[in-house]
Amino acid sequence: MAITNDGSSGASLESQLGAVDRNELNAWRRGFTPQAEIWNGRLAMLGLSVGLLLLVAWRLLTAA
Repeated sequence: MAITNDGSSGASLESQLGAVDRNELNAWRRGFTPQAEIWNGRLAMLGLSVGLLLLVAWRLLTAA
């Protein structure tokens, strides 16, 4: 049971919206879907992390 910002229980909202299967959210679907937004966020964070890691490595290697 989730607690919302106002301190009330979010169970009624969850029951109204219905539970989404974890496999459904991880499905690779094309178009403007919630699944595409999830994968877009994951890949953006992966790209940002790799870019920052390369930048730090480059700075450390060229400083020596």
